[in-house]
Amino acid sequence: MQAAKENFLLYLADSTHILSHRNSEWCGHAPILEQDIALTNIALDLLGQSRNFYQYAAELIGNNATEDSLAYLRIESEYKNLLLVELPKEDWAHTVLRQFYFSVFLFYLYQQLQQNKDVQIAAIATKAIKEVAYHVRWSGEWVIRLGDGTEESNQRMQYAVEAYKNFTGEFFVLTNYEKQMQIDFELIQQQWNDKVAAVFNDATLSFTNSNFHQVGGKEGRHTEYLGYILTDMQYLQRTYPNATW
Repeated sequence: MQAAKENFLLYLADSTHILSHRNSEWCGHAPILEQDIALTNIALDLLGQSRNFYQYAAELIGNNATEDSLAYLRIESEYKNLLLVELPKEDWAHTVLRQFYFSVFLFYLYQQLQQNKDVQIAAIATKAIKEVAYHVRWSGEWVIRLGDGTEESNQRMQYAVEAYKNFTGEFFVLTNYEKQMQIDFELIQQQWNDKVAAVFNDATLSFTNSNFHQVGGKEGRHTEYLGYILTDMQYLQRTYPNATW
């Protein structure tokens, strides 16, 4: 159970960390200033969540592990993030749809983690769920705005739906360490499906679950994109070990 908890914490830490980095790539480039600030704040929220998970994981792992060593000194195969979060940001439609998918999943996961027997995991989830509720609302509104907008915005959203349709299943293809965490993932999957279907109905978008799932990220098998992300993220720490501001 100890090893399962460590891996589960790293899975959550890595997924929120990598998506935070992807979202930060929009800083200064979002369609309008207000949304530039909004997405940057979401990136900071995700980074804060990842820090909490890394800190607790480091405490459990020991051996002089720290949040920084876990975030910046591991290689690709040691990361456990979802494949979805490491994919390129593409256009605004892809970005808001990915955030919506991920935020809805996190929201219902954190709902259950608030009742976790591990009081520290429960505390992290209780703090983070308030942020994630806003992420769901913000991204969901954008999905509806683009989906039910112009012909071009609808086409871009539908293209993003097709691009991600084989990656959302990884949320619910469970690893051994997830199975040991006493979480009702079947309930989360049903809640996720219902929420996505409701928003897509308002957005006039079509959504069907794919029978094929791209998986492996949660066990260290990644796309080529993660290596490029880590090159950017880890450059300073690896070039100037133990550097501090």
